[in-house]
Amino acid sequence: MQLGGLHHVTAITGDAAGNVRFYTRVLGLRLVKKTVNQDDVSAYHLFYGDAVGHPGTEITFFDWPDIGPHLPGTGSIAAIDLQIPNRAALEWWERRLTALGIQHDQITERNGRAVLPLVDPEGQRLELVALNEAELTSPGGVPWDGSPIPAAYQIRGLYAVRIVVASGEMTARLLTATLGFRQTGAYVVPSGDAAGRTVRVFAIGPGGPGAEVHLEERPDLRPARLGIGGVHHVAFRTPGRAEQQVWRRHISAAGLGVTPIIDRYYFTSIYFREPGGVLFEIATDGPGFAVDEDIAHLGERLALPPFLEPYRGQIEASLRPIVLDG
Repeated sequence: MQLGGLHHVTAITGDAAGNVRFYTRVLGLRLVKKTVNQDDVSAYHLFYGDAVGHPGTEITFFDWPDIGPHLPGTGSIAAIDLQIPNRAALEWWERRLTALGIQHDQITERNGRAVLPLVDPEGQRLELVALNEAELTSPGGVPWDGSPIPAAYQIRGLYAVRIVVASGEMTARLLTATLGFRQTGAYVVPSGDAAGRTVRVFAIGPGGPGAEVHLEERPDLRPARLGIGGVHHVAFRTPGRAEQQVWRRHISAAGLGVTPIIDRYYFTSIYFREPGGVLFEIATDGPGFAVDEDIAHLGERLALPPFLEPYRGQIEASLRPIVLDG
């Protein structure tokens, strides 16, 4: 039994329309599902990914405009890493971000890869990571014909997440002894407030694109306060519900509190907090986003799972319309 790598990462926005503009028009991802947070139906849940929203390509957002700004600290996901096909594509992105006035750092070398850190308009930290020669044959996202980004430069999916904890040993033990990761390397943060600190790299399966967790230990920081520009949770892949049930028993036996299996309609999920405080999810690969929409029209209307459909009028009345200029 092995996790299949990253499934999705869910972050917080306070501006749904601005979020859609940035992630579709600047980063060129496809809005593959416009739905609601099933635990808070007054909030959008926006899913972005490749042409069909494959697991491992998805970055998603809850729209919580009243939550306040994110305050970084321990027990949080400090950065979301996204795959770029190669170094030439990364240099193309550097020029694009500069031309659009998007806040970003210079390309740096880290753990044998070229990385371009950037910040979205609400402060969400992202990192574009160029695949190296050995990784070019790794599975990647399906290019989206409607993207403003040429196919050769499009984001291929998730690469990794970097989590920050006050003490790393128990988190490292969970990753390796319970979830099946292995430590494959380490690197030193080159700049910023964490400059000089060592980050350990943990990988599942073959490692590399979509299969890494980076662990940064920061005993000098206060606990994070989740808000706009922060990350709510990271989800890992499992093929189906049968495997998910095994994972639930396995995690419970390790002494962690874990939720029952929750049917999210597009996948099923279990949730638990790792010892450092970061919320983890294990989600099934299917049934996927085409279960209630034609692939050609994903994300064009508000999609609701069947148990919420009777309340569509009430739900739509509580949501702010997403209006895009131009």
